[in-house]
Amino acid sequence: MEGGSRLRCLGAAISVAASLAVGGCSSVSMDSLTSVTGMVSPASAASAQPRAVQIYVASTRKASRDDDTGETARTTHYSLSTVSIPPGHEPGVIERPSITSESRNRHVVVTSDKRIDPATFQQNIAVQVSGRVGTSRDVLVFVHGFNVNYDEARWRLAQIVADGGFTGVPVLFTWPSRNKILAYGSDRESATASRDPLEKLLQDLAATPGVGRVHVIAHSMGTWLAMEALRQAALSGHGDLNGHLGEVMLAAPDIDLDVFRAQMAYVGKSTRVSVFTSTEDRALSVSRTLAGNRTRVGALDLNDPRTRDALASLNVRVYDLSNMASGDMFRHGTFAEAPTVVRSIGQQLAEPRQQDKPEAAGQAQSFIDPQAAEAANAPPPPPAGSVTAQPLPDAPPSPVN
Repeated sequence: MEGGSRLRCLGAAISVAASLAVGGCSSVSMDSLTSVTGMVSPASAASAQPRAVQIYVASTRKASRDDDTGETARTTHYSLSTVSIPPGHEPGVIERPSITSESRNRHVVVTSDKRIDPATFQQNIAVQVSGRVGTSRDVLVFVHGFNVNYDEARWRLAQIVADGGFTGVPVLFTWPSRNKILAYGSDRESATASRDPLEKLLQDLAATPGVGRVHVIAHSMGTWLAMEALRQAALSGHGDLNGHLGEVMLAAPDIDLDVFRAQMAYVGKSTRVSVFTSTEDRALSVSRTLAGNRTRVGALDLNDPRTRDALASLNVRVYDLSNMASGDMFRHGTFAEAPTVVRSIGQQLAEPRQQDKPEAAGQAQSFIDPQAAEAANAPPPPPAGSVTAQPLPDAPPSPVN
């Protein structure tokens, strides 16, 4: 995690955090805004102005946004937030004050938050995609992990959008994490209670007139929640969200390997799933201990033949981030904190739709793959039954500066 960051998951004692920091612990390293046109304002580095990122939020937290009881709201709440990204923002970093008060010229700051009703939420999404072309019609749904509060979730999604150059509509699904390091079990129960609302959100977004693809990126415990919602959609006969499901990206998934295999039996039939793993993920090491020494998908050792055999029949691409440079001391947030990775995610999300080039049965398209959208005669992916740890290409400079 970045030097000078406020690490909420550390609490007062570093030694306690080192042994108990599990799941989606956020790493956090906001004066005038440019006008908001689309999701990310077009400020340049030369203008030295903050950039505004609009985020639509669907929340199962109770009415109080700062509520840490872990109680799930009876109905989903909707809102529209604006997050300011400071000039000079460093890719992979969420700039926050450690001592001084927050400033939009130096920090990531939530500058507005407006509650809206469900009908307005749906109408606003439709208005946002109306008249757009290509991947700008896409929606990116982010599902955070364990030990993450409401603000941290918004900061993270805004940072991913800014660093990845995503031009579609960002949507945060936030569930009632207690934001406490010892509340792992409670957070798991809260995530379980949010499966139906997340499935409904995905279905509603896919039914929005004019929408392109609905991408899902989830982190840590949020990956389990996302996969459960997608599994339910598959069981209801809408596994591909009626043709609108795009990329499914699972970062440091805190999922038991056997559970993941069962989920993929449904989700993998119609969904491209990419998994980011790291054998250096200290948070998932603790999660494994808490789960009775059961293997977590996000910490799989791809050099182990038994692991490769276990993954061989799954419709999944695996990316090993073990050696990626990251400021995260727990190596749990590398997907968003390593500039090369987050830029590569944005690069692939910006590729044209491939609906006219269906993949062969049992195959998954790499979503960080510089060849993915090139000539139609590009080499096909490895056949089912083989597992390859995909290398990350050199990413271009951040498109949002």
